[in-house]
Amino acid sequence: MSVVLQLDFKMDGPFGLEMAAQFKELAESINDEQGFKWKIWTEDAKSKEAGGIYLFDTKENAQKYLDMHSERLKGFGIDDVNAKIFTTNDELTRITNGPAI
Repeated sequence: MSVVLQLDFKMDGPFGLEMAAQFKELAESINDEQGFKWKIWTEDAKSKEAGGIYLFDTKENAQKYLDMHSERLKGFGIDDVNAKIFTTNDELTRITNGPAI
């Protein structure tokens, strides 16, 4: 069993390739977080939203990352973060070709 952290927030940008260039170091640093497995980055420039779907090894590590990242986002002027933590159903995820869990 793994744990999914789903989060999103309003953001004025950047998006697309500009986002990739500006957030490269941030993306690289996430790889060093305790219990982190992977992240799918999400964005919608039209609605000015961004976020991600993360996979962690435990609920505790997901919560620890969420707490730290929420504080970091506040430093960027983003106060309203929508977040949920779920456990995975590995058997059903395998059947539907979900990412490595």
